[in-house]
Amino acid sequence: MKKTSTRLADGRELIYYDLRDDSVRDAVDRRPLDPTVTTSEVRRDPLLGDSVAIASHRQGRTYHPPADECPLCPSQGERLSEIPDSSYDAVVFENRFPSLAGDSGRCEVVCFTSDHHASFADLTEEQARLVLDAWTDRTSELSHLPSVDQVFCFENRGAEIGVTLGHPHGQIYAYPFTTPRTALMLRSVAAHREATGGENLFDAVLERELAGERVVLEGEHWVAFVPYAAHWPYEVHLYPKRRVPDLLALDEEARAEFPRVYLELLRRFDRIFGDGEPPTPYIAAWHQAPFGALEEFDGVNRDDFALHLELFTIRRTSGKLKFLAGSESGMNVFINDVPPERAAERLREVASS
Repeated sequence: MKKTSTRLADGRELIYYDLRDDSVRDAVDRRPLDPTVTTSEVRRDPLLGDSVAIASHRQGRTYHPPADECPLCPSQGERLSEIPDSSYDAVVFENRFPSLAGDSGRCEVVCFTSDHHASFADLTEEQARLVLDAWTDRTSELSHLPSVDQVFCFENRGAEIGVTLGHPHGQIYAYPFTTPRTALMLRSVAAHREATGGENLFDAVLERELAGERVVLEGEHWVAFVPYAAHWPYEVHLYPKRRVPDLLALDEEARAEFPRVYLELLRRFDRIFGDGEPPTPYIAAWHQAPFGALEEFDGVNRDDFALHLELFTIRRTSGKLKFLAGSESGMNVFINDVPPERAAERLREVASS
């Protein structure tokens, strides 16, 4: 992998990640951009104890542009985009309309490929490995920012999810706090350790799932399974078999196997609802240990956390979506219409050819 860092016309950082070491990235952003102005503010809810990002400047962000005006495609002639060069393998840049900025963290966009009409599942294993390396590199760089406590790499795919740009891409949020979902996991880890005399909860969950009926696919270093208490109709958790706290700690064997396993999983997701169906909308979310202080979690440290990816779709059956209605949105109590065992069985049935 070759990494080249440059600046866009408004001062935002852009980084090319190339497969070839001889790639030259010297294109200049020729757009007449004014410096970015953000109004991001993090407010803490005194009753729930969680945080909300207030970012009114995002109301003006780009919304469903036609393909020939996509800001994530390479620049061509006088059609100038967020990527100054005429081609790229993978690229990361600071979001022009960030939810988090300055002392409130940082938001980045990750473009997986220059092919506007592709998806992550269309990547080669070599390209998928490059994206993994980019996620890892950005996790490392962002973790050293004084305002960052946790790094979250994720992909939203599909208009049903709320994606406003059709180009295959993901995002990275660098939070100035430990996110509520991660805090819940850490508290559960602490309580389980206390109750069992030292057992790690992530290890116990993984051991149970490996021995059960909800495994979807398994490699030498990775396993994908539908969790016992899945929240979503089709939800899969992908774990390295050796517990590590973050992407940085993966060994080379796990990195080398990841593309094959993950691409197979994504391709199965696109086959869940049968041929002729539109691509399955999904969210793919990496869960990594926070880099900030963990004193509030009763002695739990970063190494007690287990890196994993959670992949789920909001489509519950052909042509029907799972909406977060009263119980889910009002009380955070999910109701799942698809038994996890049946979801796992279906995902095993649709092994991609």
